[in-house]
Amino acid sequence: MMKNTVGSQSLHWFALRTKSNREAVVTEALAGRGLETWCPRHGAGRYTSAANKPVFPGYLFCRFNVHDRLPVLTVPGILNIVSNGKTPLSIDEDEIESLRLLLESFLPVAPHEFFRVGDRVKITDGPLTGVQGYVVQHQRHHLVVCITLLQRAVSVVLEPQWLEKACQLAA
Repeated sequence: MMKNTVGSQSLHWFALRTKSNREAVVTEALAGRGLETWCPRHGAGRYTSAANKPVFPGYLFCRFNVHDRLPVLTVPGILNIVSNGKTPLSIDEDEIESLRLLLESFLPVAPHEFFRVGDRVKITDGPLTGVQGYVVQHQRHHLVVCITLLQRAVSVVLEPQWLEKACQLAA
């Protein structure tokens, strides 16, 4: 994909954290400053309680030159740029485009917690409610969770929405 540039400056997408329920106002203010913004929303016109609500409440995306971020940070309602320490983290153009295509597909989209292999999880729904284990594998639309008993392991395939991250136990 072609990089967007202004003069010799490269523009990248960044996630901005906003004050609660200020995504629309901040998006409009940034657009008024000539910046490309996007606040992904659940499909308007759908007959669900999530219709037209932000996919990521409290966040929006903006394309700008990281070396010229003062016009972004001075917009009322912006708390910060998602960063690693003091270094803003850019988002790959392909990831933004994939999210756009997903939301335009009208497939059912539902947020759920992001799990990594090794995460300790607690089962919050289904027949194993209350059991804790570890994510050992991603398998299509399911997670494989390992439950250790007597120095042995058993695994079960669960729906991600049945799980929440459990507090790490002290060793």
